[in-house]
Amino acid sequence: MKSDYIWIDGNLVPFEEATVHMLSPAIHYGLAVFEGLRCYETINGPGVFRLREHIERLVNSAQIFGVLDLPYDVQDLFDATLLTIRANRFTECYIRPLIYMADGPLGLNLDASRPAVSISTWEWGKFLGDEAFSKGARMIVSSFTRLHPNVHMTKAKISGNYVNSVMAKTLAVRAGFDEAVMLDPDGYVAECTGENLFIVRNGVIHTPPRATILEGVTRDSVITIARDLNIPVIEEKVTRDQLYIADEMFVCGTAAEITHVAEIDYRVIGDGQKGPVAKQVQETFFRTVKGEGTRSEEWLDMVPVVEYSTGI
Repeated sequence: MKSDYIWIDGNLVPFEEATVHMLSPAIHYGLAVFEGLRCYETINGPGVFRLREHIERLVNSAQIFGVLDLPYDVQDLFDATLLTIRANRFTECYIRPLIYMADGPLGLNLDASRPAVSISTWEWGKFLGDEAFSKGARMIVSSFTRLHPNVHMTKAKISGNYVNSVMAKTLAVRAGFDEAVMLDPDGYVAECTGENLFIVRNGVIHTPPRATILEGVTRDSVITIARDLNIPVIEEKVTRDQLYIADEMFVCGTAAEITHVAEIDYRVIGDGQKGPVAKQVQETFFRTVKGEGTRSEEWLDMVPVVEYSTGI
């Protein structure tokens, strides 16, 4: 379902009019950074999950990428996100802020382009599909290597970086799988094409260290939730064969939320069902985003129930 408005540089623009010129450097070279967030319908109204942390990462991505003179700060974009959700009258939605190089000469000098900002919202179901969410995702280890941290900045959600993910994901889906696991340049497990990854052995959660992965906000939430539940979490290098002998495996991300993995490289993980650790973490996560968890007040930013004009 499309929205009524997209926020662009301080104004709510009708959906059909929210366009970018064909000579925008963002289109030609992937010169943009973005975020992904979800707004959930809670017992107290619509609430955005960890809005400030996501917006801070967006601004940090622009800093890492090297964008100068960003025209908006974290609070501006925080407020604009809430405005956009309310203007579109969503109670639940996916949110996509984007800082993109809107115009300027086509070339490879970032400073020759002008940064613009948009915030889009739409209704989006389960990222890996309803069947994968309920029965467990089927995955394969990709033949593509995750980006080297000195080739592409792995802590920034730079649009051009995701060509790597698209190639890996597309091949996995064409082969009949739901998702691909990617190894880092040293051959250790990094993450999936759009999710962070966890395995469970003997009641302990293991997850790859932060050096070559995107530091996911949902990943941080999972680690916090697990520790709240007194489930040990170890951040350490994980090998491909450790995936095969895990008792449980699950992935997380804003789009995928928390989804357990039933099979990888044709090996069934555990008994193929959602394990007790993944179940506990997932149930706590969804209670939290619905406003019923102990960390709900800390992690949810409520959408104000007021009428907005089409500009700020």
